[in-house]
Amino acid sequence: MKFPVESMCKVLKVSKSSYYNWLQSEPSKLWIENQKISSLIKTIFEDSFQSYGSPRVKSELEALGYKVSKPRVARIMRANYLFAKRKRKFKTTTDSNHNYPIAPNLLNQCFDVNR
Repeated sequence: MKFPVESMCKVLKVSKSSYYNWLQSEPSKLWIENQKISSLIKTIFEDSFQSYGSPRVKSELEALGYKVSKPRVARIMRANYLFAKRKRKFKTTTDSNHNYPIAPNLLNQCFDVNR
């Protein structure tokens, strides 16, 4: 089903001439540059085994000769659902070397099976 242009323009609150002008216009320079940077960010992110966040990706792009800001890199990464994997520190949860009293084995079950 085709949506009538008049009603779509009313909903979006734009004039018909603006809509048709937008249809014939080419992509902006910023949009084209963002697409190029986006593909570079994806390759850098994959090469880092998905561990680089926006600050490291920004420094990698600067090493390649691109001048971009960290918020722009973060915005492009967010738009492409690229989130760095965070490593957690190992935390010991059991302390076997303690001087606290140990509860006695009241059941005293024998788990040796004959057959």
